Amino acid sequence: MSAPVAAVDCGTNSTRLLVHDGTTTLERHMTITRLGQGVDATRRLAPEAIDRTVECLEGYRRVMDRHGVERVRITATSAARDASNRDEFFDAAEAVVGSRPELLSGSEEGKLSFAGATAELDPADGPFLVVDIGGGSTEFSYGLTECEAALSVDIGCVRLTEKYIESDPPEPEELLACLSITEAHLDDVVRLIPASWQARTFVGLAGTVSTAAAVEIGLAEYDRDQIHHFGLSKQAAEDVYRTLVTESREDRRHNPGLEEGRVDVIVGGMCILVRVMRYFGFEECLVSESDILDGLAFSLLD
Repeated sequence: MSAPVAAVDCGTNSTRLLVHDGTTTLERHMTITRLGQGVDATRRLAPEAIDRTVECLEGYRRVMDRHGVERVRITATSAARDASNRDEFFDAAEAVVGSRPELLSGSEEGKLSFAGATAELDPADGPFLVVDIGGGSTEFSYGLTECEAALSVDIGCVRLTEKYIESDPPEPEELLACLSITEAHLDDVVRLIPASWQARTFVGLAGTVSTAAAVEIGLAEYDRDQIHHFGLSKQAAEDVYRTLVTESREDRRHNPGLEEGRVDVIVGGMCILVRVMRYFGFEECLVSESDILDGLAFSLLD
């Protein structure tokens, strides 16, 4: 058994922790901190968003200390890539965690997500198209046993919501804008990763996808074992989409499986999910709760 290592991902919408000893996941946590609040418009991280995220990291450091973790990889992604003041956050995060956040490029993020998401999958089910729907960006990575190509595009549940969804519930033209913008980015994906058309299995990652699965299952409380490797059919994804986009935020929050912190941004994320499935003709999304965190942990254990 190896000494425990930790991976921390500071995303646009959530901040997550994985503690692993090489054979077993010791702890896994997710907190919605909305680091990317307003960053698409201001190109700066809001002071209150930095404070929320640093407070979360303080709690995560206590978890790491409890397990004797000395080696940590902490990464920052889309929100930090877009922010001119990211060093303010990096300085505060380093002071708390003891390691300075790494600013991942979109392609690096995609490769790590692919490594984490496909580690337990049978290559016979490949090639795989792994899609990580984040808050500020979405990563597409393609391959069989290893990532052969990766691309990050500037659509995410927070970014689409802040740019295009003002009404409650959303107006049809707002949903159309989200779907159309997503389709334009998908055109870029197939142009730059033409092999993506050959994918046999679509693997979906991150909060939007796991939330869609949880709502479909009707989970009152999060249960990783029920969500991980759940096969979300295209029909089920469309049903969840239709339900969520026609409800007001107040009504939407009563859906079992939908966390309070995602109520306002889930529609933007669902627009991406259903558009991907429609565009590529996927009849199912294999939901994976193993993702970039697992890829980061594996890199420390190699």
